[in-house]
Amino acid sequence: MTAANLTTTDPAPGRLWQGWSRLRAQVERLTRRADGEDLLHNAYVSMATLAAAPRNDEAFLVHAAVNRGRDAFRREAVRGHGDAADSIDRLRDPSPIQDEVMIARARLARVRDGIDRLSPRTREIFLMQRLDGHKYREIAERLDISQSAVEKHMAKAMSFLADWTEGW
Repeated sequence: MTAANLTTTDPAPGRLWQGWSRLRAQVERLTRRADGEDLLHNAYVSMATLAAAPRNDEAFLVHAAVNRGRDAFRREAVRGHGDAADSIDRLRDPSPIQDEVMIARARLARVRDGIDRLSPRTREIFLMQRLDGHKYREIAERLDISQSAVEKHMAKAMSFLADWTEGW
C-alpha cells in the first residue's frame, strides 16, 4: 500500500480510523506517554510512504508508535523536557554584555580605591568582616578591642564607602 494507494475508497484507512481511539489508547498504555495521538499519527504517515503494505497494518502502527515513544523518552532523558522556548533559552549567552562588564570593573576599582583610603585599622576590620566573614565578636577578640569599637569602625567604613561610591 503506497501513499498513492491510500484513498478514501480504500477500506484499510477507514478500518484504521474506526479503531483509532483503541490504537491510541494501546500506544499510550504501552509507552505511558500522553502523546499517543502524535506518535500514532507519525507512524501512520510512515506507513503511508512504504513501498509495500505491511501484513498487519494495526500491529505495524502500534509497534512503530511505541518505538517512536521510546525514542522520545531517550531523547528527553538526555536533553530534558522542553519546548521551543526552552530551546531558545539554551542558545542565549548568560554572560553579561561587555558594557556591563566594563561598568562593573569601574565600580570595583572605585570601591578598591575607597577601601585603600580607609585608616589601616578600619580597613583591617572591614576586610575581616566582609571578606573573611568573621563576626563582630570574633574580630573584637582577635584584635583585643571591644565589640562596640568594631561596630564603630564598620559604621565608619560603610558610611565612607557609601559616600565615596555615590553616583557610580
